[in-house]
Amino acid sequence: MSSEPIISLRHVTKRVGRTTIIDDLTFDVPPGEIFGFLGPNGAGKTTTIRMIVGLMSLTKGQILIKGKDIKTEFEQAIRHVGAIVENPEMYKYLSGYQNLVHYARMVPGVTKERIDEVVSRVRLDNRIHDKVKKYSLGMRQRLGVAQALLHRPSLLILDEPTNGLDPAGIRELRDYLRHLTRTEKITVVVSSHLLSEMELMCDRVAILQRGKLVDVKPIHQFTQASDRTHTYLIEAQPPEQALEALRQMDRVQGVKLAQEGLVEVTTERDCIPELLAGLMQNDVRIFGVQQVRLSLEDRFLEITGGGQIG
Repeated sequence: MSSEPIISLRHVTKRVGRTTIIDDLTFDVPPGEIFGFLGPNGAGKTTTIRMIVGLMSLTKGQILIKGKDIKTEFEQAIRHVGAIVENPEMYKYLSGYQNLVHYARMVPGVTKERIDEVVSRVRLDNRIHDKVKKYSLGMRQRLGVAQALLHRPSLLILDEPTNGLDPAGIRELRDYLRHLTRTEKITVVVSSHLLSEMELMCDRVAILQRGKLVDVKPIHQFTQASDRTHTYLIEAQPPEQALEALRQMDRVQGVKLAQEGLVEVTTERDCIPELLAGLMQNDVRIFGVQQVRLSLEDRFLEITGGGQIG
Protein backbone atom coordinates (compact mmCIF):
# COMPACT_ATOMS: atom_id res chain seq x y z
CA MET A 1 0.00 0.00 0.00
CA SER A 2 1.25 3.48 -0.83
CA SER A 3 2.42 5.54 2.15
CA GLU A 4 1.22 8.76 0.48
CA PRO A 5 -1.67 10.32 2.44
CA ILE A 6 -5.09 10.10 0.80
CA ILE A 7 -5.88 13.58 2.15
CA SER A 8 -3.48 16.31 3.24
CA LEU A 9 -4.70 19.57 4.73
CA ARG A 10 -2.10 22.31 5.01
CA HIS A 11 -2.94 25.50 6.95
CA VAL A 12 -6.55 25.38 5.74
CA THR A 13 -8.47 28.50 6.77
CA LYS A 14 -12.00 29.66 5.99
CA ARG A 15 -13.23 33.16 6.76
CA VAL A 16 -16.65 34.67 6.13
CA GLY A 17 -16.38 38.42 6.50
CA ARG A 18 -14.40 39.00 9.68
CA THR A 19 -15.38 35.65 11.18
CA THR A 20 -12.87 32.78 11.02
CA ILE A 21 -14.81 29.53 10.72
CA ILE A 22 -11.84 27.22 10.12
CA ASP A 23 -8.50 28.27 11.57
CA ASP A 24 -5.23 26.85 10.19
CA LEU A 25 -6.07 23.12 9.99
CA THR A 26 -3.12 20.85 9.18
CA PHE A 27 -3.30 17.04 9.24
CA ASP A 28 -2.99 13.95 7.02
CA VAL A 29 -5.28 10.96 6.54
CA PRO A 30 -3.36 7.83 5.45
CA PRO A 31 -4.79 5.10 3.20
CA GLY A 32 -7.03 2.35 4.50
CA GLU A 33 -8.34 3.82 7.75
CA ILE A 34 -11.62 5.16 9.10
CA PHE A 35 -10.99 8.73 10.21
CA GLY A 36 -13.54 10.54 12.34
CA PHE A 37 -14.42 14.21 12.81
CA LEU A 38 -15.78 15.20 16.20
CA GLY A 39 -16.61 18.59 17.60
CA PRO A 40 -19.28 20.64 19.39
CA ASN A 41 -22.02 22.35 17.40
CA GLY A 42 -20.48 24.93 15.08
CA ALA A 43 -16.96 23.54 15.43
CA GLY A 44 -16.49 23.39 11.65
CA LYS A 45 -16.80 19.70 10.81
CA THR A 46 -19.23 20.04 7.90
CA THR A 47 -17.45 23.17 6.65
CA THR A 48 -14.18 21.21 6.51
CA ILE A 49 -15.86 18.36 4.63
CA ARG A 50 -17.45 20.79 2.18
CA MET A 51 -14.05 22.31 1.45
CA ILE A 52 -12.49 18.86 0.95
CA VAL A 53 -15.07 17.96 -1.73
CA GLY A 54 -14.98 21.38 -3.40
CA LEU A 55 -18.43 22.61 -2.32
CA MET A 56 -16.87 25.55 -0.49
CA SER A 57 -13.79 27.57 -1.34
CA LEU A 58 -10.75 27.96 0.90
CA THR A 59 -9.71 31.37 2.14
CA LYS A 60 -6.15 30.15 2.66
CA GLY A 61 -4.22 26.89 2.62
CA GLN A 62 -4.15 23.76 0.52
CA ILE A 63 -6.10 20.48 0.34
CA LEU A 64 -4.53 17.58 -1.56
CA ILE A 65 -6.39 14.38 -2.46
CA LYS A 66 -3.94 11.68 -3.57
CA GLY A 67 -1.47 14.45 -4.26
CA LYS A 68 -3.86 16.53 -6.41
CA ASP A 69 -4.73 20.05 -5.32
CA ILE A 70 -8.50 20.52 -4.90
CA LYS A 71 -8.20 24.15 -6.10
CA THR A 72 -5.96 23.79 -9.16
CA GLU A 73 -6.56 20.14 -10.15
CA PHE A 74 -10.18 19.69 -9.11
CA GLU A 75 -11.23 17.04 -11.65
CA GLN A 76 -8.15 14.89 -11.03
CA ALA A 77 -8.63 15.19 -7.26
CA ILE A 78 -12.38 14.67 -7.03
CA ARG A 79 -12.43 11.55 -9.23
CA HIS A 80 -11.00 9.67 -6.24
CA VAL A 81 -13.86 10.73 -3.95
CA GLY A 82 -17.31 9.39 -3.16
CA ALA A 83 -19.29 11.49 -0.69
CA ILE A 84 -22.53 12.13 1.14
CA VAL A 85 -22.53 15.64 2.59
CA GLU A 86 -25.41 16.31 5.00
CA ASN A 87 -28.31 14.39 3.34
CA PRO A 88 -28.22 12.16 0.24
CA GLU A 89 -30.23 13.80 -2.53
CA MET A 90 -32.17 11.45 -4.80
CA TYR A 91 -34.96 11.67 -7.38
CA LYS A 92 -37.87 10.51 -5.24
CA TYR A 93 -40.14 9.72 -8.21
CA LEU A 94 -37.57 7.22 -9.54
CA SER A 95 -36.75 3.85 -8.06
CA GLY A 96 -33.52 3.32 -6.15
CA TYR A 97 -32.15 1.35 -9.09
CA GLN A 98 -33.10 4.07 -11.61
CA ASN A 99 -31.30 6.63 -9.44
CA LEU A 100 -28.13 4.53 -9.52
CA VAL A 101 -28.39 4.00 -13.29
CA HIS A 102 -28.85 7.74 -13.80
CA TYR A 103 -25.74 8.47 -11.75
CA ALA A 104 -23.78 5.71 -13.48
CA ARG A 105 -24.36 7.35 -16.87
CA MET A 106 -22.33 10.33 -15.65
CA VAL A 107 -19.38 8.22 -14.53
CA PRO A 108 -17.33 6.26 -17.08
CA GLY A 109 -16.84 2.57 -16.48
CA VAL A 110 -19.74 1.79 -14.12
CA THR A 111 -21.31 -1.48 -15.30
CA LYS A 112 -24.63 -3.15 -14.47
CA GLU A 113 -22.62 -5.71 -12.50
CA ARG A 114 -21.09 -2.95 -10.38
CA ILE A 115 -24.55 -1.48 -9.66
CA ASP A 116 -25.80 -4.90 -8.57
CA GLU A 117 -22.71 -5.36 -6.42
CA VAL A 118 -23.12 -2.13 -4.44
CA VAL A 119 -26.87 -2.72 -4.07
CA SER A 120 -26.09 -6.07 -2.50
CA ARG A 121 -23.37 -4.57 -0.31
CA VAL A 122 -25.76 -2.06 1.26
CA ARG A 123 -28.51 -4.69 1.51
CA LEU A 124 -31.15 -2.99 -0.60
CA ASP A 125 -31.77 -5.98 -2.89
CA ASN A 126 -35.41 -6.40 -1.86
CA ARG A 127 -36.35 -2.71 -2.19
CA ILE A 128 -34.07 -1.37 -4.92
CA HIS A 129 -36.89 -1.27 -7.51
CA ASP A 130 -39.28 0.64 -5.21
CA LYS A 131 -39.62 4.38 -5.67
CA VAL A 132 -37.33 6.38 -3.38
CA LYS A 133 -40.33 8.33 -2.01
CA LYS A 134 -41.33 5.08 -0.26
CA TYR A 135 -37.92 4.70 1.37
CA SER A 136 -37.28 5.38 5.03
CA LEU A 137 -34.51 7.84 5.88
CA GLY A 138 -32.25 4.92 6.74
CA MET A 139 -32.87 3.31 3.34
CA ARG A 140 -32.06 6.60 1.61
CA GLN A 141 -28.82 6.74 3.59
CA ARG A 142 -27.89 3.27 2.34
CA LEU A 143 -28.81 4.19 -1.22
CA GLY A 144 -26.60 7.27 -0.89
CA VAL A 145 -23.68 5.10 0.24
CA ALA A 146 -24.29 2.81 -2.76
CA GLN A 147 -24.21 5.78 -5.12
CA ALA A 148 -21.02 7.13 -3.55
CA LEU A 149 -19.30 3.76 -4.06
CA LEU A 150 -20.31 3.16 -7.68
CA HIS A 151 -17.11 4.50 -9.27
CA ARG A 152 -14.80 2.64 -6.84
CA PRO A 153 -13.42 5.71 -5.06
CA SER A 154 -10.23 5.66 -3.01
CA LEU A 155 -11.87 7.97 -0.48
CA LEU A 156 -15.40 7.79 0.94
CA ILE A 157 -16.62 10.85 2.87
CA LEU A 158 -19.77 10.49 4.96
CA ASP A 159 -21.36 13.33 6.94
CA GLU A 160 -23.62 11.85 9.65
CA PRO A 161 -24.11 8.50 7.84
CA THR A 162 -26.01 6.87 10.71
CA ASN A 163 -28.89 9.37 10.64
CA GLY A 164 -32.17 7.47 10.52
CA LEU A 165 -30.61 4.04 11.00
CA ASP A 166 -31.84 1.68 13.69
CA PRO A 167 -29.22 -0.08 15.90
CA ALA A 168 -29.04 -3.07 13.54
CA GLY A 169 -28.58 -0.76 10.55
CA ILE A 170 -25.86 1.20 12.33
CA ARG A 171 -23.99 -2.00 13.09
CA GLU A 172 -24.33 -3.19 9.50
CA LEU A 173 -22.97 0.11 8.21
CA ARG A 174 -20.09 0.01 10.68
CA ASP A 175 -19.20 -3.55 9.67
CA TYR A 176 -19.42 -2.64 5.99
CA LEU A 177 -17.14 0.38 6.36
CA ARG A 178 -14.66 -1.86 8.18
CA HIS A 179 -14.90 -4.32 5.30
CA LEU A 180 -14.19 -1.56 2.77
CA THR A 181 -11.06 -0.39 4.55
CA ARG A 182 -9.67 -3.88 5.12
CA THR A 183 -10.45 -5.60 1.82
CA GLU A 184 -10.66 -2.79 -0.73
CA LYS A 185 -8.28 -0.37 1.05
CA ILE A 186 -10.78 2.49 0.78
CA THR A 187 -10.19 5.34 3.19
CA VAL A 188 -13.31 6.57 5.00
CA VAL A 189 -13.74 10.03 6.54
CA VAL A 190 -16.84 10.26 8.70
CA SER A 191 -18.46 12.79 11.02
CA SER A 192 -21.08 11.80 13.54
CA HIS A 193 -22.71 12.94 16.76
CA LEU A 194 -22.87 9.33 18.03
CA LEU A 195 -19.70 9.17 20.12
CA SER A 196 -20.17 5.52 21.08
CA GLU A 197 -20.40 4.58 17.41
CA MET A 198 -17.34 6.64 16.49
CA GLU A 199 -15.41 4.82 19.19
CA LEU A 200 -16.35 1.46 17.68
CA MET A 201 -15.97 2.57 14.06
CA CYS A 202 -12.90 4.78 13.76
CA ASP A 203 -9.19 4.10 13.74
CA ARG A 204 -8.33 7.75 14.43
CA VAL A 205 -10.34 10.78 15.48
CA ALA A 206 -9.79 14.53 15.06
CA ILE A 207 -11.48 16.87 17.52
CA LEU A 208 -12.35 20.35 16.28
CA GLN A 209 -13.39 23.24 18.50
CA ARG A 210 -14.19 26.74 17.27
CA GLY A 211 -12.64 25.89 13.93
CA LYS A 212 -9.31 24.79 15.39
CA LEU A 213 -7.80 21.32 15.55
CA VAL A 214 -7.65 20.44 19.26
CA ASP A 215 -6.12 17.00 18.82
CA VAL A 216 -5.85 14.09 16.40
CA LYS A 217 -4.74 10.63 17.43
CA PRO A 218 -5.75 6.93 17.37
CA ILE A 219 -8.91 6.02 19.26
CA HIS A 220 -7.05 3.86 21.78
CA GLN A 221 -4.82 6.80 22.71
CA PHE A 222 -7.82 9.05 23.29
CA THR A 223 -9.33 6.55 25.70
CA GLN A 224 -6.13 5.93 27.65
CA ALA A 225 -5.39 7.96 30.74
CA SER A 226 -3.30 11.03 30.02
CA ASP A 227 -0.77 10.43 32.81
CA ARG A 228 0.55 7.72 35.13
CA THR A 229 -2.44 7.94 37.46
CA HIS A 230 -5.35 5.57 36.84
CA THR A 231 -8.64 4.73 38.50
CA TYR A 232 -9.36 1.16 39.56
CA LEU A 233 -12.42 -0.69 40.83
CA ILE A 234 -11.60 -3.17 43.59
CA GLU A 235 -14.18 -5.82 44.46
CA ALA A 236 -13.63 -6.10 48.18
CA GLN A 237 -15.47 -7.45 51.23
CA PRO A 238 -16.34 -5.75 53.42
CA PRO A 239 -16.19 -2.63 51.21
CA GLU A 240 -16.52 -0.15 54.09
CA GLN A 241 -13.49 -1.69 55.80
CA ALA A 242 -11.55 -1.53 52.52
CA LEU A 243 -12.48 2.13 52.14
CA GLU A 244 -11.16 3.03 55.59
CA ALA A 245 -7.94 1.05 55.08
CA LEU A 246 -7.22 2.69 51.72
CA ARG A 247 -7.73 6.16 53.20
CA GLN A 248 -4.81 5.51 55.53
CA MET A 249 -2.42 4.41 52.78
CA ASP A 250 0.23 6.55 51.09
CA ARG A 251 0.05 7.38 47.36
CA VAL A 252 -3.73 6.97 47.23
CA GLN A 253 -4.98 10.08 45.46
CA GLY A 254 -8.67 9.39 45.85
CA VAL A 255 -10.96 6.67 47.12
CA LYS A 256 -14.74 6.23 47.39
CA LEU A 257 -17.43 3.59 47.43
CA ALA A 258 -18.78 2.81 44.00
CA GLN A 259 -21.34 0.09 43.39
CA GLU A 260 -22.20 -2.52 45.99
CA GLY A 261 -19.05 -4.38 46.93
CA LEU A 262 -16.79 -2.12 44.82
CA VAL A 263 -14.30 0.50 45.96
CA GLU A 264 -13.01 3.07 43.46
CA VAL A 265 -9.41 4.11 44.05
CA THR A 266 -7.17 6.50 42.11
CA THR A 267 -3.45 5.78 42.23
CA GLU A 268 -0.42 4.90 40.14
CA ARG A 269 -0.34 1.48 38.51
CA ASP A 270 2.75 0.26 40.34
CA CYS A 271 1.04 0.92 43.69
CA ILE A 272 -1.69 -1.67 43.17
CA PRO A 273 0.21 -4.72 44.58
CA GLU A 274 1.11 -2.71 47.68
CA LEU A 275 -2.48 -1.55 48.17
CA LEU A 276 -3.88 -5.06 47.79
CA ALA A 277 -1.34 -6.42 50.27
CA GLY A 278 -2.34 -3.69 52.71
CA LEU A 279 -6.03 -4.55 52.32
CA MET A 280 -5.42 -8.23 53.04
CA GLN A 281 -3.43 -7.30 56.14
CA ASN A 282 -6.57 -5.45 57.27
CA ASP A 283 -8.65 -8.63 56.85
CA VAL A 284 -10.27 -7.43 53.62
CA ARG A 285 -10.99 -10.11 51.03
CA ILE A 286 -10.17 -9.21 47.40
CA PHE A 287 -12.22 -10.75 44.57
CA GLY A 288 -11.05 -8.67 41.61
CA VAL A 289 -9.37 -5.51 40.35
CA GLN A 290 -10.33 -3.69 37.15
CA GLN A 291 -8.91 -0.53 35.61
CA VAL A 292 -11.56 2.05 34.68
CA ARG A 293 -11.03 3.08 31.06
CA LEU A 294 -12.30 6.39 29.77
CA SER A 295 -14.79 6.27 26.93
CA LEU A 296 -14.43 8.52 23.90
CA GLU A 297 -17.35 10.52 25.31
CA ASP A 298 -15.46 11.03 28.59
CA ARG A 299 -12.38 12.25 26.74
CA PHE A 300 -14.42 14.44 24.39
CA LEU A 301 -16.13 16.20 27.30
CA GLU A 302 -12.79 16.54 29.09
CA ILE A 303 -11.06 18.06 26.03
CA THR A 304 -13.87 20.39 24.95
CA GLY A 305 -14.98 21.43 28.40
CA GLY A 306 -18.40 19.85 27.99
CA GLY A 307 -19.30 21.32 24.58
CA GLN A 308 -22.26 19.56 23.02
CA ILE A 309 -21.53 17.28 20.12
CA GLY A 310 -23.28 18.03 16.86
